[in-house]
Amino acid sequence: MKNFITNLSTSKAALVVGIAFISSVLIVTLVDDFLLANFVVPGDTEALASAIEANSKIFGFAVAGYLLVLALDAIIGLALYVVLKPANKNLASLTAVLRLLYAFTLIIGVFALAFQSIDVYGYASIKLIGYLFFALHIFVLGYTVLKSDYFPKSLGILLLVASFTYIVFFVDFQLPETLEVIIMSTMGVAELLLSIWLIVKRNRLPEN
Repeated sequence: MKNFITNLSTSKAALVVGIAFISSVLIVTLVDDFLLANFVVPGDTEALASAIEANSKIFGFAVAGYLLVLALDAIIGLALYVVLKPANKNLASLTAVLRLLYAFTLIIGVFALAFQSIDVYGYASIKLIGYLFFALHIFVLGYTVLKSDYFPKSLGILLLVASFTYIVFFVDFQLPETLEVIIMSTMGVAELLLSIWLIVKRNRLPEN
């Protein structure tokens, strides 16, 4: 892994971040909107367990999909280290570590849920811990982008704003549905714009 990071150029790392993020969005959309739609049983763990047992193959595909997305998240974290290292090595390391902590926390949760070591409420608690790491990751990422001299400042500001929107996962604000949609969109748009920018501008990034 160390050799992979050492030998990865900034331009290639930027391309990896962009492709991995866009791929993860497509996989999550497939899993959430098509596969997991068969298991939406709010508040009824027994019905959920029955649905999983009756559709074990579909549930297996959903678990595999989420694990693939989390693997991509880990790759994104490592590639972001290479991209951000010219700006600030310490902040680049912190950005990568926080994303890896998020990915590994959710991987543990997904495996525990798949093997029925925890119920959906236990998984939700683990997921919140993961989201805490992810919100901190986005904040440090935004700060590093803002302080760098080769990223647009607007991207850094957008990422910083997006990091604070994750508070909706920890506090029940009872927000109007329209505002919730705007908040959720901000989260996704910030990373999507960063990914697109990295793909387009990858050859203009400074090398380590």
